[in-house]
Formats: sequence, structure tokens, C-alpha cells
Amino acid sequence: MTELTRFRVVWTSISLLFLLVLADSQSTHPAEVTALKAIRQSFTDRENSLRNWDRGDPCVSNWTGVLQLLNLNLSGTLSPALGQLSHMEILDVMWNQITGSIPKEIGGLTNLTLLLLNGNLLTGSLPEELGYLPNLDRIQIDQNYISGEIPTSFANLNKTKHFHMNNNSLSGQIPPELSRLPSLVHMLLDNNNLSGYLPPQLSELPNLLILQLDNNHFDGTIPPSYGNMLQLLKLSLRNCTLQGPIPDLSRIPNLAYIDLSNNNLNGSIPDMNLSDAITTIDLSRNQLTGTIPPSFSGLPNLQRL
Repeated sequence: MTELTRFRVVWTSISLLFLLVLADSQSTHPAEVTALKAIRQSFTDRENSLRNWDRGDPCVSNWTGVLQLLNLNLSGTLSPALGQLSHMEILDVMWNQITGSIPKEIGGLTNLTLLLLNGNLLTGSLPEELGYLPNLDRIQIDQNYISGEIPTSFANLNKTKHFHMNNNSLSGQIPPELSRLPSLVHMLLDNNNLSGYLPPQLSELPNLLILQLDNNHFDGTIPPSYGNMLQLLKLSLRNCTLQGPIPDLSRIPNLAYIDLSNNNLNGSIPDMNLSDAITTIDLSRNQLTGTIPPSFSGLPNLQRL
């Protein structure tokens, strides 16, 4: 039996959060130490925050960042050596100044549950390999400079609840295949360069709570099927160049927020019996005609119309 099979290194964060939980050893496997050092060399550590990575063992010398590397003003790139940390469960480098592309090797970290890369300076496209992370609960790559299309392989992220890709430069159409994500609760794709039609199939997401697609360049209409998103709490499609009528959203029992402003929607506002939970209805800067439906006056929690 090899040393690697005698103990399990559970990386609960390398925020780069690496929390090493060792079953029956007090030292880190040499291959893991080598990978950590390669990762460190890929960063520019202006504040010398990782100076104690030069000595000892990460498990017994309390290496800084083996617990947390969140918001340490690190620059440099993400090393492909990350792919060697096969037991890592959380990869969190939020709010640094990391540049370069996302290594495809991250797609081999099959134990990964959280991938948190938001608030950096990352460029390039989304690696197709990220779509094959079977245990991924949350993927946050928002507030970077990622471009290109969303890979259809992301439809395989069966355990993913949070899909945050907002504030990038993503282009192309939202893959209809994403409607196969059974666990998804948040889809945030606002502030990109997405185009094409809105996939009607997104209404098949059984647990979706937030659909936020503001500030993109879609064609066509809001699919009527979006009125069947029965778990939805927030629908935000502001400034998306959408046209056509407003769909009937009265069947969504707990819908609290609707923003369809700054589009090219036309026709009259449907007299919908919206949820009593609704606080915001913003239909401004469209081409709507007629009057505000009488049913809107009876909404007890409405704060903005």
C-alpha cells in the first residue's frame, strides 16, 4: 500500500482554502508538497504573505494559505499543478489579482465541491473540462474577463446549485442543455455579451430560484414557458433587447422580483394575479401600451412599480 493510500488529504480550502485533514499521518505526501510549491511559484506575492511556504511541512508548519489565500493581493497565474491535488474539495482564490487562463487540469479534481475564482483578472475561455466535476456544488467565476461560449459540457454538473458567471465577456447563446441541471438554484449570467434566443427549456429547471440575465443582447421574446418556473423568486432580464409580449407569470406562487425594464417589449401589460410576495415590478423603458392592470393595486408587499 502506498503512502498516498494510507492517508487522505482532504483539502477543504486553498481559499486557495487547503484545510488538510489527515487520517493517520502527520506529514504531507511529497507529491502534494511539490504541487503546492509549484502553485506558489505561479503567484506574485508582493506582500510576502506566503513566506513560510519555504520551510517545513504544510501539515505541521502551519503554512499560510493552506488554510486561506482569499484576498491576499496575489497576482500571477493559476498553475496547472492544481490538477495534482486530487483530494482538494474547495478551490477558493477570490478577490486577488490572478491573471491568465483557467487551467483545464482543474477539471480533473473530481472531489471538488466549490470552485471560487471570482473577483480576479482571469481571461481566456471556460475549459470544457470543468463540466466533468461530478461533485461541484458551486461555480463562481464572476467578475473576471472570461470570453467565449459556455461549454455544453456544463450540462453534466448535476450537483451544482450556484452557477455564477456574471460580469464577464461571455458570448454566444445560453446552451439549452443547461436545462438538465437538476440541482440548480441560481443562474447568474448578467453583464456579458450573450446573444441568440432565450432557451425555453430553462423552464424545466425544477429548483431554480434566481434567473438573472441582465445586460446581454438576446433576440426574440421571453418564452411563455418561463411562467412555469414554479420555484422562481427573482426574474431579472433588464436591458436584454427582448421584444414581444410579457408572458403570464401568475402561476409562480412565490415570485418576489420582476425586472423586465429597458427592452423592446410591446403590447399591453397582462392582468396577472401575481404572488402576494412580490416587492418589485419594473417594466419601465419598453413600448408597452394601455394601463396598469387593476390587480397590481392589491399586491400587499409591492414597493416598486
